Amino acid sequence: MAEQRANFGSKLGVILATAGSAVGLGNVWRFPYMTGENGGAAFILIYFACVLVLGIPCMVSEFIIGRHGASNTARAYARIAGEKKDASRWRIGGASAIGSLGVLTGFLITGYYAVVSGWCLQYVYASVMGELKGDSAFVTQYFSEFSSSPMRPVFWTVGILLLTHFVIIHGVRGGIERASKLFMPTLFILLLVIVVASCMLPGAGKGIEFLLHPDFGKVNQRVFLGALGQSFYSLSIAMGCICTYASYYSRQTNLLKSAVQISIIDSMVAILAGLMIFPAAFSVGVNPDSGPSLIFITLPNVFNEAFAAMPVVGWVVSLMFYVLLSLAALTSLISLHEVSTAFFFEELHITRRKGALIVTATTCVIGVFCSLSLGAVDSLKVFGMSLFDVFDFVTGQIFLPIGGFLTCIFLGWFVPKHIVKDEFTNWGTLRSTLFGTYLFLIRFVCPVAILVIFINQLGILG
Repeated sequence: MAEQRANFGSKLGVILATAGSAVGLGNVWRFPYMTGENGGAAFILIYFACVLVLGIPCMVSEFIIGRHGASNTARAYARIAGEKKDASRWRIGGASAIGSLGVLTGFLITGYYAVVSGWCLQYVYASVMGELKGDSAFVTQYFSEFSSSPMRPVFWTVGILLLTHFVIIHGVRGGIERASKLFMPTLFILLLVIVVASCMLPGAGKGIEFLLHPDFGKVNQRVFLGALGQSFYSLSIAMGCICTYASYYSRQTNLLKSAVQISIIDSMVAILAGLMIFPAAFSVGVNPDSGPSLIFITLPNVFNEAFAAMPVVGWVVSLMFYVLLSLAALTSLISLHEVSTAFFFEELHITRRKGALIVTATTCVIGVFCSLSLGAVDSLKVFGMSLFDVFDFVTGQIFLPIGGFLTCIFLGWFVPKHIVKDEFTNWGTLRSTLFGTYLFLIRFVCPVAILVIFINQLGILG
């Protein structure tokens, strides 16, 4: 008999909490520069198609495993694998290994993701104090000096992990759900305000046209692979977050409908982020394919130039933008932290507070070393890569695609079909019209797509 387990208190809590898990720096930071590098609206349309055929089926699969197992990610995989009395040890052990990989991936990402999340807090502080005013050379130097400093990035890394810890120790309803109901609407309001301010700038129409007018002449293999990869990572697939949150779902939660709603919210945030950035960038003649430096180097210059005639407005917009960025980072960190917290307190049979303390303390150590490896301590390198880049490579380019691929194979081919269908249809209370399509995608299309992403990331394609 399954142990009593906490649940989200409302349908809105389910959607906002899980959407908060998916919405992060990948939407507000990575999606805009990926769009800029890959030709604008054509990339967005391909991205939507990838969300439909890859993101939503993979999300539903993690929902099924998480809700059925009603436990941390590692144990949830083992539980759904062991339904039959004749289930082989290999099947149960293999399932547990897949789930454990998800927990490990989420744990490692928590450590190094906190570094970049901490940068967002530093830029909130810098905006408040007016430290970002100056020409492009000054802003570039500011970021370089800050990110390689031995103290300030470490301070903000630990700071945002402590904020995350505070939310986690208050539980599913009192912590995660309550924070999501506060953070996600605030995030949307800030987004809309900045979008309006950006779109009212002189020459902003070119940025809007770039974002919304598809140029299929620029579509090639790289654009398709980029959209595939972005759809996979933007929805937090294979990090353990989706599966862990689903373990708090009630039996009445419509899994397919929830996945569609969360994907729509996630995509809306990404589009709004583009409408926030590109009109302002085009207004001052900044190239939209500025790459990863977009939010920490390019955008402060954009805000300074675009609102030069209204410095107070520019200060407010800059501050709101980095508060928005910090909220997006924090909602993702909360979900990542919860993956490991649930694992530790359930598997070690300790309290939630003790489990959260283990995660916070260890990820603080990881975050500190990753931060120091970016310039303050040159010896923190492995094969010529900073420790930060090593964690990013191992989790993002190896663990995530392997975990996603194995989850599709496991659920599509090894879990009894009737169990999958029961969860998909809420034990026959929902229509099963799309179940056959879902099963086909998860058995054949999704594994191939993830395999292509994996091969491409290793540099074998192209």
